[in-house]
Amino acid sequence: MAIDLKKIEQIACDCGIDKIGAVPAGRLETEAERLSEWIGTGFQGEMAWMAREPEKRADPRLLFPDAKTVLVAAVNYYTPHRHTTAGKISRYAWGDDYHDVVKEKLRALLSRLQAEEPAIEGKICVDTTPIMEKAWAVRAGLGWIGKHSNVITKELGSWVFLGELILNVEVSGSLPVVEDHCGTCTACIDACPTDAIVQPYVVDSRKCISYATIELRDDKLPSDIAESLNGWIYGCDICQDVCPWNRFEKPTDEPRFEPRNAETSLEPDSILQMEHEQYAERFRRSAMKRTKLSGLKRNAQQLITNSE
Repeated sequence: MAIDLKKIEQIACDCGIDKIGAVPAGRLETEAERLSEWIGTGFQGEMAWMAREPEKRADPRLLFPDAKTVLVAAVNYYTPHRHTTAGKISRYAWGDDYHDVVKEKLRALLSRLQAEEPAIEGKICVDTTPIMEKAWAVRAGLGWIGKHSNVITKELGSWVFLGELILNVEVSGSLPVVEDHCGTCTACIDACPTDAIVQPYVVDSRKCISYATIELRDDKLPSDIAESLNGWIYGCDICQDVCPWNRFEKPTDEPRFEPRNAETSLEPDSILQMEHEQYAERFRRSAMKRTKLSGLKRNAQQLITNSE
């Protein structure tokens, strides 16, 4: 039994998925070697989870033994708003938590496929599952990995969330693999204020503003990052903002990605005064809960210090 990719594309569109591709499930040999080399340099910083379960990351059949196909979905999250003050939030965290939204869309897709063929089974993966999402996106023909290490699509630029649906059936048809279209451009490398893109396609997380303001649990930010926050309180979009391919960005049709409370930034003073109950209410079902209140207060204090 095989399902035609064209049919899946139609159903995926109905489920609010902007682009979808399919590739046979198997082991990612080359990509697994590159990940191992990257981790071997220590570029993952304190993100110890990235070094766990390397075999599962390389082979989806270890996540879902009946796997025959990996469907990779791209969901546009771009909204045409701008930051208003210091305390800038990364665009991906403006709206509701993408884990919930993308999983919902993939569940709807799986349900529709099962209605067509009850024997279909699948496993949904969004970010937290040990799977090499960007590598699968490239193999599925969604786009290429840019020099900033984000997936770039021709149709939507890099403002996309990725998710996977591993199926126990084969899919006929495929999208052509997209060649690297970065060319000689070095806009993202040149614009990074902390030189985190240490060479094309390689990011040292320890130098990255996003890593420091979200993942790092230290009481203080590293001095080189602290001095170069450029107003960011949670994450950083500089490398995507300057990417020429994002001239193709289009507003998303998903209202849940609109800025919560019309906020694209947070006043640092308001964060320092925030109590835990307020924090829990304000960031419920938001990706921003990742950094915890202590992390937000650390970042806010640094922004205030930088402005003095």
